[in-house]
Amino acid sequence: MSRIVRGHRHTAVSNVRRGETLSAWLMLLPFLIFFALFVIYPLVQNFIYSLTNYNFGPKHDFVGLKNYIQLFSDEWFLASLKNTVVYAFFSVIFLTGLGLVISVMLNKRSRMVKAARTVLILPYATSMVAVSMVWLFLLDPTTGYINKLLIELGVSTLPTWLNDPELALPSLIFINIWKNLGYCMIIYLSGLQNIPTELYEAAEVDGASTLRRHISITLPQIAPVTFFVLITNCIEAFKTFEQVQIMTQGGPMTSTTTVVLQIYRRAFEDFRMGYASAIAVVLFGIIFIMTVINLLLFKRRSEDK
Repeated sequence: MSRIVRGHRHTAVSNVRRGETLSAWLMLLPFLIFFALFVIYPLVQNFIYSLTNYNFGPKHDFVGLKNYIQLFSDEWFLASLKNTVVYAFFSVIFLTGLGLVISVMLNKRSRMVKAARTVLILPYATSMVAVSMVWLFLLDPTTGYINKLLIELGVSTLPTWLNDPELALPSLIFINIWKNLGYCMIIYLSGLQNIPTELYEAAEVDGASTLRRHISITLPQIAPVTFFVLITNCIEAFKTFEQVQIMTQGGPMTSTTTVVLQIYRRAFEDFRMGYASAIAVVLFGIIFIMTVINLLLFKRRSEDK
């Protein structure tokens, strides 16, 4: 009799679990449909186009890996890849480092700190188009306020900023850091405020200096936040387009051209959609590999602890 009761009970529990599983899948269904239609399908279709000579015409032929082979002899693409890597490297390094330092400094409660946080977050809340237009005016070699300030300071040889091949890319990197620093600060602050204060108090009692407390407590505690900041900033840096299109159009010469700008030009100016799709696949592969590497490094570090 008890076996029969247990059997009925097991069947009832199984039915409940099946019902919960079915409910969960039904709730996920709208997202899964959206993800399949607007993420998976475009990725697959883009890869298919990258193997053809599609140019917006009614017909296109299969060309295999020809587009990919041509990429690595394309001076414009190689220059854009180099610029994008440099742009991403310095942007990520400075945004991660400065974001952490500033968030530690502003992890306090006072009116001045709140005002400083607001000032830092305002550029991030502004669109890149608006930010680019403002900086385009400020960096104008003849009428820009920055060069006017340098004249007042007695500088005789004025930089031409975005018109100088050596200064154009560093200028874009600086503007990107200035704009997104507030975002990194907010993310880091959310992590810092979740660290138990008892850890700092115990370290202080043990005689640990402020620097030692941050090295031994802050950095390990916010490692997941740092990983998130690294990945998001890296992806955004590799995807940069509006800033370059508005401020330099990839010039002077090829000093500021980026991978996404090359995708746009090959697709919508040269009408070589197949070739542009190949560039997009390469960009996706780079971002995917970098994300996986960071994930593995973070996982290994967590296991070592």
